[in-house]
Formats: sequence, C-alpha cells, structure tokens
Amino acid sequence: MAESQLLQTARQHALELEDVVNKVVVGQKEAVRLILIALHARGHVLLEGGVGVGKTTLLRTFSKALGGAFGRIEGSVDLMPNDLLYSAWVNADGKPVIDPGPLINHGEDTAVFFFNEINRARPQVQSLLLRAMAERSVEAFGKEYHFPHMVVFADRNAVEKEETFELSAAARDRFLFEINISRPTDDAIRRQLIFDPAFHDVDQLLSTIGEPLLDYQQLNALDHDIQRAIFVSPEIENYVVRLWDASWTPHELGIEMPDIYVEDLVVAGASVRGMSAMVRAAKVAAWLDGRDHVLPDDIHTVLLPSMTHRVFLSPVYEGRREQIMPQFVRALRDHIATP
Repeated sequence: MAESQLLQTARQHALELEDVVNKVVVGQKEAVRLILIALHARGHVLLEGGVGVGKTTLLRTFSKALGGAFGRIEGSVDLMPNDLLYSAWVNADGKPVIDPGPLINHGEDTAVFFFNEINRARPQVQSLLLRAMAERSVEAFGKEYHFPHMVVFADRNAVEKEETFELSAAARDRFLFEINISRPTDDAIRRQLIFDPAFHDVDQLLSTIGEPLLDYQQLNALDHDIQRAIFVSPEIENYVVRLWDASWTPHELGIEMPDIYVEDLVVAGASVRGMSAMVRAAKVAAWLDGRDHVLPDDIHTVLLPSMTHRVFLSPVYEGRREQIMPQFVRALRDHIATP
C-alpha cells in the first residue's frame, strides 16, 4: 500500500511537470509526453526535426524542471573524442589551462545531455558517447566519471548531407525513442510563437519555472518501482511478440503497403533490446494514465518512436524512410489483431 501511494504521488508530480513544460513549449504535447515517458523509463532519445523548432528549449525546460544540470555539445566534422572530455585554452598569463569538457563538467549532477547534430561528428566521437550512454561513465584525467542520472538526447542534421556520418545500427539501437519535433500546425499556436514577445526570450521563459517539480536523482529508483508494479498480461505479451515478428518478415504475415514491394522492404527488424525497451516504455505510459496494467493503447503510444529507428530498410526504400516508417508501423498496428 505504501508503494502504491508513492507511485501515485510520483505520477501526480510527473503530470504537473508535463503541464509546466507544455506552457513553456507550446504545440508539442505529443513530444512532451514521449520525453516524459523516456525520462521515467530511463531511456535515451533521438530527436528529429528542422532547425529552430524548439528542441533545445524543450530539453532545457525539462532539465530545469528536473533540477539537474544540462550539458550540451555541437557536432562538427573536426570534433574529436577528447573535446567531450576536456577543453584547453591559454589564460591571460600565457599559461595553458585545461578544463573539464561538456560531458564530464557536471559529473553526477548531469540530468540531461544534448548532442546537437550528432551525425556531423565522426564515428570515434559517437563511440565515446555510446559508452557514456550504455555505461553512464567515461575515463578522463586518470579517473572514472559517473553519470548515474544522465539521459542523452541527440538530433541529426537531416538537411545538409555533406560531411555527415550517419549513426551505425548499434548506435541507433541504444536510443529508446526517436521523436519528431515538427513545427506546429495549429494556427493560434503558430501566431503565439511568432508574435508573442514572451516566446522570444528563452531565458526569460525558463525563469518562470520555479522549484524543480521532480528529483532527477530519484528517477532510477522510481523506474524500478514502476516496472515491478505494472502488469503485462500473457495476451499483451503474445501481441508484442507478433509485432516483433512482423517487423522482420512483414510479407509473411500478409502486410501490404501501397506502392511498396513489402517482401523487399525490410533488411532487419527490431532488436531484442528494442522490444524490451518498448515494453518498459509502455509500462510507464500505463502508469501515467493511472493504470496498473498495460493495454494495447499503451503499446501503440510507444510503437512508432520505439521502432522507427530500429527497422532497417533496403537501400531502394531507405531514402524515403521518413515517409515509409509511419506507414509501416501503422500497417503493423492495423494488421496484427489486438487482444
């Protein structure tokens, strides 16, 4: 009973945080909910979206509401792994100075780390970030730095293709979600963002957030409690396994898509890690909706962001991934019978 009350209180705090973020970053309710799920499922996130749609503002808002430190680095072709760990400069006396880099600067206080345009960084840099994501630690200055509470967010430059290095399959699989941050379509919200001076000064906007609404240091333990408390029925288990099979061999299950030869569409489907992560996220979605069991709707909430970056398409279709993957996931959802 005490644990149930603890989870109820934590859920209320999470929903309060969601409400505050939606007031600061308007027009992104679906993305805000998915990021909230990822934070509670302790999963890293790939962000998709154009320039200037509010990705950094969204992450800074979450970071401030969590009370932890926010780290950031910009991807570039000349970025080296050591640039994540330290920065060297010359002071006024002409002496070299070495400071901690953006990844280790805040140490265990890091709640959110944002790698902007990760595909501009070379594979060596991406590999170092992968270790930090997987092990939540790196070595620098002869010691090991730990980030037990850190969640990594990264976005890709999807417009300029020169001097970019796409993430490997292993790298993409380390991210729980790929979330699209698109420009709002609601006319009132668009006018608000363009003409309301309150949304022109990000620092002033963030100053409206007072005390942290969640304790980032408690999220690991809270995730453990959520995963134990939310029930997945055998029927839902069977449904998830059928979705998994369909992600690998959709043609064998009779799935069809307009203007696509489905038998040649998929090179590789979702991984074991990916399906496990999806179930973890679905449990958090159920918890946020006030239930102690997972429904098909919870699976559907996290299906696209969990799978869109984990299904690898044949080269003839890869260039149209952005259009094909939502269709593909909808086809899985509509074709596989729900319990």
